[in-house]
Formats: sequence, structure tokens, C-alpha cells
Amino acid sequence: GEEITNKSWNFDKSDGSFTRAGKSLFYYGIQDVEEVEQSIKSFIEDSRIPRAYLPITHRKLSPIPTTINSPLIQKRSYSTTTTSTKKIGLIGARGYTGSQLVSLLNNHPNLELSHVSSRELDGQVLQGYSKSEISYRNFSVQDVKEIEGNKEVDGWIMALPNGVCKPFVDAISSVPNSQSVIVDLSADYRFENGWTYGLPELYDRETIRRSKRISNPGCYATNMQLLLGPLMGYMSGSPTVFGISGYSGAGTSKGNQPKISPEQLNGFVRPYSLTDHIHEREASHHLNRLTSSQPNQEFEVGFIPSIAPWFSGIIMSASIPLNTTSLSAKNFHEIFESKYHNEKLLQWNRNGVPDLGQIVDKHIWIGGGLQLNSKANRLVVVGVLDNLLKGAATQCLQNLNLSLGLDEFDGIPI
Repeated sequence: GEEITNKSWNFDKSDGSFTRAGKSLFYYGIQDVEEVEQSIKSFIEDSRIPRAYLPITHRKLSPIPTTINSPLIQKRSYSTTTTSTKKIGLIGARGYTGSQLVSLLNNHPNLELSHVSSRELDGQVLQGYSKSEISYRNFSVQDVKEIEGNKEVDGWIMALPNGVCKPFVDAISSVPNSQSVIVDLSADYRFENGWTYGLPELYDRETIRRSKRISNPGCYATNMQLLLGPLMGYMSGSPTVFGISGYSGAGTSKGNQPKISPEQLNGFVRPYSLTDHIHEREASHHLNRLTSSQPNQEFEVGFIPSIAPWFSGIIMSASIPLNTTSLSAKNFHEIFESKYHNEKLLQWNRNGVPDLGQIVDKHIWIGGGLQLNSKANRLVVVGVLDNLLKGAATQCLQNLNLSLGLDEFDGIPI
């Protein structure tokens, strides 16, 4: 009992620790990664412990210089292996995406829900979660601030409509020495400095790992960027993208009913927001980061969305003007394969056009259907994903895992 108490005391007071075969090295005041590594090497070579490898945990050390005022790069806990369960607060658990998150967290080996919030379901028991019995609460901003102040959660998920979550984010950030991660699924912070945009397959995973404020991409915007990202150096102008989403993409209204029902659609497809859709601006803004050769030239996507009477799933076609006529369809297949071949949740299909049946209720994105016109100056590609999973909840879990020091794909069926 005394040994456990002493170890707990040392862990709380230390900057980091290294463990092998039940014996631990705690370090204090070391600000250089190489010095930490040398200390660990000496610890091993002194024969105090056997060679079997167990985790090193960095509590405060960051390998990249930090700026205290930026929530993007505040110091945060990081470990390559995590043995303790992380607690998650979910604000906005009622909707379609919230339900998917509950299901994913219910099967996650290292995360558990500790707080769920819904104004409409206040007091009701959360369904579909079996790790413990949790009831919905209608958390006020002050409630969230107190939970953060009491260090009751390691991470927050904001699954709220656009324009709603800022008071909660501000409350969490106002707590002295706040250490929790926030992943926001709305569009509120997708253009904000100090927030990391969480599309791991295209942008820097290591930045996500160091981040405490992560903005989850939109569903259409995810599909658009995965289709266009590998081609940014080959475009001569703005691509045009046509996307169709299941009606769940419109969200829910009171009573957990769809805002646009299949009955309203009467079996047909309905175009909407034909110009200036928020995901058009989002995809354009972030893809522009990939055009380093012309950093001052704004890149713009033309996006035409429609909604359909199926429940979930987005199919998207992109028509892309090319700045070269010297590449073949085979060359473009190789460009996509080179970019995505190591990505566990991304697939590139050389044969045939991806369809919704391949991705509904799955955590993956599939691209393909590549066609080059006869003049070799225009390319068409097709991408599909489930808007509630890779377009929302699955991607949120990737970002949460990374930011909490877990394996990116923990809890995601692959």
C-alpha cells in the first residue's frame, strides 16, 4: 500500500515517467527531449530493470517550443501507451451524430463517457451505453465550468448546432490550468487561429497530437478534400463538385425527428444551398494550405449539394480542370494510391465507380471512378463516405484519440 501511494504521489508531482517491469523512473524539470532519452538509457544500462519494454509517459514535456497563450500548443499530457481510462463529456448527445459517438465510445477500450448533455432528454437514461448507467443532464455553462474545474473529464465533445458551443468552450477555457481536450463538430471554429483542423489523412497528425482545441471537419468538406487534396498541384482552375447526401445530413429537430424527412422528399433528390455553402468555403480554405507554390493565390471549389431520401451516405463527383495534358489516367491512379496507400480508413478503387452500398454504416472513405477526358485536360473522380461516421463521429474519434495520446484508430472497427 505504501509503495502504491508513493508512486501515485511521485506521478502527480513529476513532469513525466518511464516504467519497465513494474519499476518506474520519474523525472522533474527536464526541458529537453534528448536529455530525457539519455536519462532513460542510463536507467536501463544500470541494470536496475530488465529489458522488457513498457511505456514512457511525458506529462509536460513537448518536443516543439510552445506559446502559452495559444490553445493550439499549450502543454498537454502525451503518452505512446495509455493504461488509464480517459473520461469524456459529450455535449449535444441527442442527434444522429451524438448517437453514433455513444456507440463508438461504448466499445472503446480506453475511453468512457462520464457526462452527457441534452436539454430535451434531461433526466432520461442514456440508451445504447452499457459501461455504466448515465443519465442525460441539461448542463448549463456554469455546470460545464465546474466539471472542468473539478477535473472530472479528460476530453469534451461538442456535438451542437452551428453557433451554439462558444459559451461552453469559453467556460472550459476560463478554468485556470485547464487541461481538457475539446473536439468541436460544428463549423464554429473551422476557420479560427488557435484551433487545429482535424483531417489527419491530409494535414499534420502531429499537430493534432499536440492540440487541445480541434475542429472536426464537415461531412461534405471531408469528402471534397480527400478527392481534391492529392491533385492540388495539377489543377488549372476551380474544380466543380456535385454531392448528394442522405437526409440525416440535414440533422434533427425536436423529438429527434429529421429536419428533412424522406416523406418530404417524396423519393426525389432536392438541390439546396447552390452557392456559398459553408462546406464550399471550408474545403477551399483548407485546401489552399496545400498550394505552397502559390501561397497568395486563393483556391476556390464550386460546390453543388443535394439531399436524397436515403438515411446516410454521401456520394460526390468532382470535375477538375488540369494544367497538364501529359499525364494518363494510370498516372492519376498512382497519385492517389501513393497518397493514401498507408491510410487505414481510406481506399482507392481503380476498378469501377464507388457506390453508397460500400460505405453505409462503415468507417471508411472510398475514392475511384477516375476518368480522364479525350483531351487529357479534365479529370473526374468520385468519393463516398458515411456522413455520420467518417464524415463526423469516426473522424471525431480519430482526433480525440490522437489528442489524448492514444492510438488513432482505437475503438474504430477496421
